[in-house]
Amino acid sequence: MTDFALLRQRMVENQIRPSEITDRRLIAAFLATPREIFVPPSQKPFAYADKDLPVASGPEGDRAMMAPVQLARLVQALDAGESDVALVVGCMTGYSAAILARLAASVVAVDEDEVLVRTAEERLRDLAIDNAAVLRGKLTEGYPDEGPYDVILMDGAVEVRPEGILAQLGKGGRLAVVERADRISRAVLYERTRHDEIGRRPLFEAWVPMLPGFRRKPSFVF
Repeated sequence: MTDFALLRQRMVENQIRPSEITDRRLIAAFLATPREIFVPPSQKPFAYADKDLPVASGPEGDRAMMAPVQLARLVQALDAGESDVALVVGCMTGYSAAILARLAASVVAVDEDEVLVRTAEERLRDLAIDNAAVLRGKLTEGYPDEGPYDVILMDGAVEVRPEGILAQLGKGGRLAVVERADRISRAVLYERTRHDEIGRRPLFEAWVPMLPGFRRKPSFVF
């Protein structure tokens, strides 16, 4: 029988801590959240491997959870506080929402796949996480009704600047996302300043699965 608790501890000690993850609250969140319940049965043996894990198929290709290290680095960059309101765009089965819910006051998690939304609701309920709400909606629209947000995590990569999501940041709010352009894939942090301007800071190179709806439209050359 697989000892998932031991594998979880090894993931933290051998993958997350060596990747410059120093936030004790974040490390505790990863230790407290069983990743194996958020993946399909066929992927459970790989739940704590340092790789993306497919969870569903979609019109734009497979949906996959990003590797734990990439998620940890993005969430650490957000620096979510205990009074913050958070948004997760593309939550899939709810793992990233569960991690953020242990750091922030409340989490709104959005996905457009009805089956994934139901699964995420069930998994968060199984863990008695009651400060996260999972809602169905178009990813490119986020969820403005509950905004503005202090922190926003985009649980996947984008090829276009997520203007509609950035508009939902409150003053001082941060958004973490992986951007792809010209074969370069890099995590960046956006922040809305006190003067209502949006700043952008590159963080680190990263390769994570794409988010539906955020691909660049192909250009035609005549």
